[in-house]
This record gives sequence, structure tokens and C-alpha cells, in this order.
Amino acid sequence: MTAVILDLKSSEDPRDVVHQAVEALAAGKIIAIPTETVYGLAASALHPEAVQRLVEIKGRSPDKPLAFAIKSSDDALDYVPNMSCVARRIARRSWPGPITLVLDTDHPDSVIHRLDPSVREATIPEGTVGLRVPDHELTLQIMRLCAGPIVLTSANLSGDAPAINGAEVQEKVGEHIDLILDDGPVKFGQPSSVVRIKDNEFDVLRTGLVDEATIEKLTHFIALVVCTGNTCRSPMGEGLLAQRIAERLGIPMGSLEEKGVTVMSAGIAAMPGAPAADQAIEVMRQIGVDISGHQSQPITGRLAKFADVILTMTNGHRQALISHWPMLETRTKTIRRDGGDIGDPIGRPISVYSSTAEQIDQQLSEWVQEFDLSRFE
Repeated sequence: MTAVILDLKSSEDPRDVVHQAVEALAAGKIIAIPTETVYGLAASALHPEAVQRLVEIKGRSPDKPLAFAIKSSDDALDYVPNMSCVARRIARRSWPGPITLVLDTDHPDSVIHRLDPSVREATIPEGTVGLRVPDHELTLQIMRLCAGPIVLTSANLSGDAPAINGAEVQEKVGEHIDLILDDGPVKFGQPSSVVRIKDNEFDVLRTGLVDEATIEKLTHFIALVVCTGNTCRSPMGEGLLAQRIAERLGIPMGSLEEKGVTVMSAGIAAMPGAPAADQAIEVMRQIGVDISGHQSQPITGRLAKFADVILTMTNGHRQALISHWPMLETRTKTIRRDGGDIGDPIGRPISVYSSTAEQIDQQLSEWVQEFDLSRFE
């Protein structure tokens, strides 16, 4: 048997390639797909015979289970409903991307427990599951259209170097599989980093594209305070929140970053580089918080993706963020716990700024107690 090769670069309609790949997986076939790291071999987890065939092709020992390719970090909760904060942070901030997370999968609601025993034996023999979201649009499209989980492993025989282009796939395993989606050389040509997470601690099992120092940064807690122009309310909120968190952790404010905690602010209509209002600087100075070096910034997709919690000054701000980035709904709250607004003091006397700061600080004192900072205490 020789694999059919579909050349993506010469395809008139990539959607046809996607549908052929989905049909092949649904029929219990094994296909080679491109990712950003190396080429992978994929099989439907709903076909035990295909998964067993994949194990035999790889020639892997039982202590090296196959991983699952999933569509997004949200989908990871189907596999591990009780993901820890650290696992969620790394997943949200790195996926799609070159990190495979290895997580405990003993939760009774995990979809893995509904799979055939032989599939579970090939993927979770020791009670942990490997999850990855490949950063390749065609591969993601395939997964979005598949009816069930996809088992994924590198396109090579055990002990051999992974294939980094379609020709290498054909050379290494072309006689054993059914279909090769050839998209030419992959972007990076190195395997993903494999990270084992137990509760809120991590261990790098394999260093690939992402080194341990970068992974450590992905575990940090990030809080974001948002207003309109990022010159009055949110800079004061940023300073006050940093002060409150430092008090809870029993460390100086200047040590938060070193500890793994970042507090930031932004505006939904901010111009970059503007200083904080003079009144805001003075009010903060009076309570020992220096925001004189503040520079305004607009909120971006990267900030939204990385933040663990986003606190907005008004419900309008919150709705604007959620409308633009629906995935923010559970992580975005109004600073006022009753959902009300904290008014903008811009153009008002310093006494109004002082009153605004007091309102913000009163609310933040309660929010800080709810933040999961256990890893940093």
C-alpha cells in the first residue's frame, strides 16, 4: 500500500483537501497532516482499529502514549474538566502553538472515559493525557469538522527523526498510511515542548521549541484594569491593585514581577504613550504609589488573551470587550461588584479623583481576596 498524496500548494480549493481528510479519518484511515512543528500522523479515536494500527506503525513502547489534537484551549476542559489555574494559563497563552500539556485525567466527566478501552490504553495508560492544539489552519479546519477526538503523533517510526516535509513523510511511513497532506516544509522543524502539570506545578518532560524559562513566564498571574483612555481611572486602578496584591503576598510592590505577578492597565479607546493625568498622579503619590511613569495603551488581543482577570470601570467597558472578544466573558468583571459604574473624573477637581480612587480601592480590596495567588504565596 502506498499513501495517496494531496499537494496543498497545487490544490485549487483547500476545502476539498479538508473534506477528503475528514472523510478518511471518519473511515478509520491514518493520515499525515502538517503542523507548525513537524508532520503528524492522525487517526480518529472513534476507530479503535485505526488507533491500534497507528501504535503498530510507530512501534512505540507502552510507556510512550499517543496524544490528542484538539481545537482550542476551551476544548481541553472536555478532557480535563478540573484543569488547574497554571494549566489553563499555559493552554490559553500558548495554543495554538508548540506546547503539549500532560495532565491528570481522572475526572469522571472526561470524554476520554467514553472511548474504547484499547484507545484509552494507547492514550492514557498511566492516567495522564497529552493535549496539543497545532498552529496550522488546515489542520485546525480538519479537527473542527471531525465528529470525535483525534489521536496525533509525529510522522516517523519510533527512534527516527520526525518528518518535516511531505517527501520525508512518504519516505519514512508512506507504505504504512493512507493519505499524506503535503504542505511543503513545516514552519519550525522542531518538536513541541512537552510539559507535565500536576496541580499548579509544572515539569518540562521534553524541551522543544519553547524553553523552560518561557514556560515559567506563561504560568504568571496577570491582572488587567481597563477604562476608556487609560489616563485616569485605570492607571489609578493599576497602582491600587498592585499595592493590594503586594500586601496580600507580603512583598514590596517592586517585587511583584519577580514573584510572577503582573498588574497592567489599558483603555478601550486609548492613544498609546499618554501620561497619567496630573491629578491621578498626585492622588496616588499621597498614598505612596508612584504612577508618574505611566504610559497609556489600547487593549489588544494579546493582552486580552493573556490576562487572567480583567476589571473594567463600567459595564459598558465590559460589554465592549466581550462583544469584540467573546472568550473574555468569564474573565472580565466590573470593578464594582454590583455591576455598576465608576465615573470618569477627567476634567474634575482633584477631590473627585481622590473620591474615585477610594471607590476603586474599596472594590479591589475584595477582588484581591478572590484571586488564585496560591502559587505565589
